[in-house]
Amino acid sequence: MIYEGVVYRPPSEAGSWILQATIGCSHNRCTFCNMYKDKSFRIRSVQELEDEIHKVRELYPDIRRVFIADGDALMIRTEDLKYLLSEIRASFHKLERIGIYASPKSIHSKTDDELISLYEAGLGIAYLGLESGDPEILLRVRKGDTREGIISAGKRLKASGIKLSITAISGLGGKERWREHALMTASAVNEIRPHYLGLLTLMVEQGTELWTSVQEGSFQLLTPDEAARETLSLLQELDCDGLVFRSNHASNYVALKGTLNMDRDKLISQLKRAIEDEGFKDESFRRL
Repeated sequence: MIYEGVVYRPPSEAGSWILQATIGCSHNRCTFCNMYKDKSFRIRSVQELEDEIHKVRELYPDIRRVFIADGDALMIRTEDLKYLLSEIRASFHKLERIGIYASPKSIHSKTDDELISLYEAGLGIAYLGLESGDPEILLRVRKGDTREGIISAGKRLKASGIKLSITAISGLGGKERWREHALMTASAVNEIRPHYLGLLTLMVEQGTELWTSVQEGSFQLLTPDEAARETLSLLQELDCDGLVFRSNHASNYVALKGTLNMDRDKLISQLKRAIEDEGFKDESFRRL
């Protein structure tokens, strides 16, 4: 298996075989992201991908999970993607799940019937970056869609039967808009009602526009204590029964995991103890 450039996948896909069906990200303009800046977006040919699936089948026939990368593989033409899904399912008889990165743009490009047909073809879960529910923050970071557009995309994808995992980024509003970020992200998640919510903590990468803003002083990063209090506000506002909540990524100052709403009080108590005891992960460990 030969990959082009650095390949990324969600933490929950750590044990998956990654099929790099697209190169880069179709949007690739977010001010905080440097993941695909060295790539020009393109979709690999179906024949090339089919050959790769068959080669991997010979080497690893017992693969249980497959993740389709790069940053926005849902942009693949629906009929081509359905064909790839069928090839994956036919090739790995112990297969449990196929996942994919999605974007508001790629979801909007599909009709409801197309999304349903992808679910029926075997697409089990899609990962969608909400980042923030605050319209002003979405505009500033050049997410490429509005709050309403992302909410609509998430609801449509979930309605198709495909499980939906939403990602949000703590600290993305900086010191100026931390409260709006927490409250409006919670309300957006409550409206979408995804199956999973992954909360990362902002890490500013050198070379991004956000890095320049931090260096110039126009964007002020949250301290660990401020980030924890922002997360506390988010948790207090979330009302999404059955939501699997994870904030235990390497970037997070405090590791949290549970299922809402039943674990909300436990998560809040855990976070409050960390604030009181200053029990935050050391900065040097956040990039491991």
